[in-house]
Order: sequence, then C-alpha cells, then structure tokens
Amino acid sequence: MAKRKKTEDEPSGPQECGFDEQLSQLEALVAELESGDLSLEEAMERFSTGVKLLGSCREALSGYEERVEELSAQAEAGLSELGGEEEEE
Repeated sequence: MAKRKKTEDEPSGPQECGFDEQLSQLEALVAELESGDLSLEEAMERFSTGVKLLGSCREALSGYEERVEELSAQAEAGLSELGGEEEEE
C-alpha cells in the first residue's frame, strides 16, 4: 500500500513539533470540525489526529509539571540553605 503525500494544510504528526504548535494544530482541527463543512471521512481523520495531538499535549504538560516541581524543590532547598547560613552568623 502506497503512503499518500501530506498536503501543506494537513497538520504534522504530534511528535514533529513543539507544544505551542501542537496546541495551534489542535485548535485548528476543532475549528474545522465545528464548521460542519467536512465529509464524514474527513471529520473522522481530523478527529483521529486531534486525539493524537491531545495525548501528546497532555504528555508534554505532564513533563513540564514534573520539571516545575523539580525546579521548585531545588529553589526551596537553595533558600533553606541561605536561611540556615544567615542564622549561623
């Protein structure tokens, strides 16, 4: 089975771009679906792509959340060390 070429107005796969681009693609897909101008087949393709994008966005957000928690813990530890040094003086 030959793989069809992607047209310029089709969104890239979820792993091909960053979070902001994925979110923009997802918003565009939602707008297309809400317009009601798509055939059933086109709507199903867009919906499938949207589900993949949504999963990728959720995964990215989860990673960002973990990173923020790590950085916050490091910042708190650094502040605790600073506070402890001041008390020793």
